[in-house]
Amino acid sequence: MTVSRKENADAVTTLNPKPKGPQRFVGAPSGQRRRIFTGKDGFTIFLFLLPALIFVGIFTYYPMINGSQMAFRQWKLTNLTETPWIWFENFKTVLADANFATIAWNTVVWVVVSLIFQFLIGFAVALWLRNKFRFRGLYQALIFFPWAISGFLIGIMFRWMFNGEFGVVNDLLIRLGLIEKNIAWLSSPDTAMFAIIVANIWYGVTFFAIMLLAALQSVPEELYEAAALDGAGKAQTLFSVTIPYISATIALTVLLRVIWIFNFPDLIWAMTNGGPANQTHIFTTWMIQTTQKGDYGTASAMGLIVVAFLLVFAIFYLMATTEKTPKSERKEASK
Repeated sequence: MTVSRKENADAVTTLNPKPKGPQRFVGAPSGQRRRIFTGKDGFTIFLFLLPALIFVGIFTYYPMINGSQMAFRQWKLTNLTETPWIWFENFKTVLADANFATIAWNTVVWVVVSLIFQFLIGFAVALWLRNKFRFRGLYQALIFFPWAISGFLIGIMFRWMFNGEFGVVNDLLIRLGLIEKNIAWLSSPDTAMFAIIVANIWYGVTFFAIMLLAALQSVPEELYEAAALDGAGKAQTLFSVTIPYISATIALTVLLRVIWIFNFPDLIWAMTNGGPANQTHIFTTWMIQTTQKGDYGTASAMGLIVVAFLLVFAIFYLMATTEKTPKSERKEASK
């Protein structure tokens, strides 16, 4: 008996029916996952994890809990024998400080401007490095190198570059005819914030270039070929194919950089110490300065304010950037 091609295809389809709905990776059943952490095997796994748990508990959670309770007490270096509970007085001190509004605005400018230029330049560099050209590996090494340098060392390097008397920035601008005399970049309230943001942009571009380049290399070439067949130009391909495909990586890198820039006092402390006249202070440098004065309680309150702000931002940011899955699909996937 001869079987036609159509009958053969129908038989294959019957033996291997196509799944209905969206295809998803299904892991081990929940009961099987629970059994892994029970019995003898579960105890063995716990023993292997115990040293790491102890290390994290001692060096992460204990200081965090201890520092949090200090925010609600009068904890000064000049009188460590008496540390009474004063509850929210330290927070009131921070919010009522005359410099609070200035430092809050400085923090917003520092984070937003640095983030925008770090992302745009880093994304452009990643798109460039995605192409194949001669000495690409050398260029990658040169671009990735700043990420291996400490923030404090970068601050010292840029402090010399922006020096008002013999810095290389003034010398270059004078040679190009853009300025006629030296500018006191770090001692002038009008230019100090600009100088530290430039240094931070130079440092942060590397992170975006590394992460986005890795994401770009995962985009299938078939998508670009299909876009080209449809007549899409470079800009349309970028916004219709590339960016949607790597949107998850973009969301993650932006969130991480916001947190890291917010908590990056090293560079500012090395360049300006928060000056002149508090014009480059952000919350974390203000917290360091308060700690150096011996007022640990107020400094801890500042730290909790920073944590609360970042936590609220992270929650709303993830809610805005996480793709919503319809309830019907979630039910079908759980079956």
